[in-house]
Amino acid sequence: MSSNKISVVFPGQGSQYPQMLTKYIDNLSLVKNTFDESSDLLGIDLIKLIREGSKEDLSKTEVTQPLMLTADVALWNLISQFISLPTCLAGHSLGEYAALVASETISFKDALALVIERSKLMQSAVPQGEGGIAAIIGLEENEINKVCLEVNQDKECLVNIANLNSPNQIVLSGNRQGIEKAMHECTLLGAKRAIPLPMSVPAHSMLMKEAADKFVSTIEGIEFTIPKIPIIHNVDADFENDIAKIKAKLVKQIYSSVRWVDTIKTIANLKVTTIIECGPSKVLCGLIKRISPTVATIDLDTYDNYLELSNE
Repeated sequence: MSSNKISVVFPGQGSQYPQMLTKYIDNLSLVKNTFDESSDLLGIDLIKLIREGSKEDLSKTEVTQPLMLTADVALWNLISQFISLPTCLAGHSLGEYAALVASETISFKDALALVIERSKLMQSAVPQGEGGIAAIIGLEENEINKVCLEVNQDKECLVNIANLNSPNQIVLSGNRQGIEKAMHECTLLGAKRAIPLPMSVPAHSMLMKEAADKFVSTIEGIEFTIPKIPIIHNVDADFENDIAKIKAKLVKQIYSSVRWVDTIKTIANLKVTTIIECGPSKVLCGLIKRISPTVATIDLDTYDNYLELSNE
């Protein structure tokens, strides 16, 4: 890996699944210890949850956020011992907190405290069943923005772009009425597919603004330092060294679009040759291939992939 210019990206909610990373946990004490540390702070046995929990158990926002942070950081603790220093880091939504830990901007313990509070505020912001999320396949951003503006004319509806994931995959977030109406309108405009997603919280929508406002006092109480590895932030796909502005971006991120396409383009423009997805699944690798096909990707979803990377 030493001759390559690399970047590391961290996945967020949606990449968790039952039995994930169990081979890592069984074989590497460093990974198991990270999960144990997190379990002690949470009061939940995360390893037992991974081994025995259902997909639904792992999908509750208040569980998923600390679980995914722990998984991402556990793998970072592993690979940071032998990979060359990354040119930059980025995290998809919640994954941005793992990037903050990796860059030593905040401690793992503080990151856990932040995501636990973030998840609680997001979960309580909208009553169960009133929010929704949907993926729109095969429609341009400007067309989807027009749909959102049109749908939002109805006072009963609220919907906006949550994730700009790849050139032909955009995720919408909002209230149930707004999502249903927007899915219908996008289909009429020629979207290949409009798929409702099983998320318990309409993240990155204006329904999260109140949660974000409440999150300010929590984040202000946490000590941040200037990132040792540059981080590309979700809200504007740009770097930041001012601590007050980093905190402001994290607050804004809760109700703003994740600009993932622009993030990967920024990484590619830095002449990065390889991007490592540091977390379970390989969702981000799939998106990256659609955004910047010339950049090589490595996922760590399987233990064999880790062994291959560590032997390069």
